[in-house]
Amino acid sequence: MGTSLVTIFIPTTSSILSAPPPKSRLGVIRATGNTYGSNFRVTTFGESHGFGIGCVIDGCPPRLPLSPADIQLDLNRRKPGQNQVTTPRQEQDICHISSGIVDDLTTGTPIKIEIRNENPRKQDYCELRNVYRPSHADATYDFKYGVRSVEGGGRSSARETIGRVAAGAVAKKILKKVAATEILAYTSQVHKVRLPDDLVDHEALTLSQIESNVVRCPSPEYAAKMIAAINGVQEAGNSAGGVVTCIVRNVPRGLGSPVFDKLEAELAKAVMSIPACTGVEFGSGFAGTMMTGSEHNDEFYVDANGRIRTRTNRSGGIQGGISNGEIISMRIAFKPTPTIKTKQMTVTRDKQETELTFPGSQEPCVAPRAIPVVEAMVAMVVVDQMMAQYSQCMLFPIKDTLQEPFGVLPL
Repeated sequence: MGTSLVTIFIPTTSSILSAPPPKSRLGVIRATGNTYGSNFRVTTFGESHGFGIGCVIDGCPPRLPLSPADIQLDLNRRKPGQNQVTTPRQEQDICHISSGIVDDLTTGTPIKIEIRNENPRKQDYCELRNVYRPSHADATYDFKYGVRSVEGGGRSSARETIGRVAAGAVAKKILKKVAATEILAYTSQVHKVRLPDDLVDHEALTLSQIESNVVRCPSPEYAAKMIAAINGVQEAGNSAGGVVTCIVRNVPRGLGSPVFDKLEAELAKAVMSIPACTGVEFGSGFAGTMMTGSEHNDEFYVDANGRIRTRTNRSGGIQGGISNGEIISMRIAFKPTPTIKTKQMTVTRDKQETELTFPGSQEPCVAPRAIPVVEAMVAMVVVDQMMAQYSQCMLFPIKDTLQEPFGVLPL
């Protein structure tokens, strides 16, 4: 048989500019990656050292009481310069709502929230304009776009998460009002210091316990060990990784849409999009691989209120991709901050090998400050899935022997 040749046309800038506009939108690729959600849709914008950062929320129900103070609480938990274990950059991160609110009530129209950058330190990045920082997104942004924002990494910076936290604060308020759902996250590991699972009662855990120390660990004993571990790597000009545990209490049953939009799949996608996140597990996670089926299965029983429950929760509150009403539990891993003061080898944009020592600020461990970001992404997923569940499965009378309505509370 003869050999057939296939010609591949790679467009140049001039050919793109001179080409006629397409006759239709068929075949247009959606490749922006800045929006999450189907019903509760959040688009974030802004860069680390630009004018400001924020989000636009589309799909928020009308008549929800909402003010900047509701959002500011979580922004304050995320902002830099809080203590010795965070980046020293100083920003107030004041919330400005410019649309979607009238008389402290949501109108059902898009909500725009913006936070201005008041202390960009662009001079810290002058030496990095032509150098790739190891394990940062500098090189891959160039590989993809052919251009990048040098100062702070632009959109790849963790400062981008401000928009997520703002939107998550709104999502949290919806969940609390509609279903009394509560989302809490805490630091459960820093470097080699791991908080034993049995030291935290997820039924009784409170926000005040988590916020009682700078690493946001609910155990004072292990918090002290974590702080010491962070101080140690920081003094050495290095950084450490960590793990954040997140729980969701009072979760409505039935959330999640098999097969491709299972609840844990949506949660995994959401938290894996957080900068520096490298892994996620639910319930028993990877430890479950060392158990037998009889050891791992969550047996059912009927509680005093006539509800079907599970005696254990190794499934992490999700079975078959659908929430079962038990506490959702997940662990999210974060890599060591790649910005360190230790000398490293790298290359320049013009492919010359060189040494690099970063002169600017660094975050010795991202886990403590990632906690409100994790809560925000989880809240966005749960409220989006709750809206989907209502629109698909609750428009007609439910089968009340098996299904449960959301615990609607007056707004």
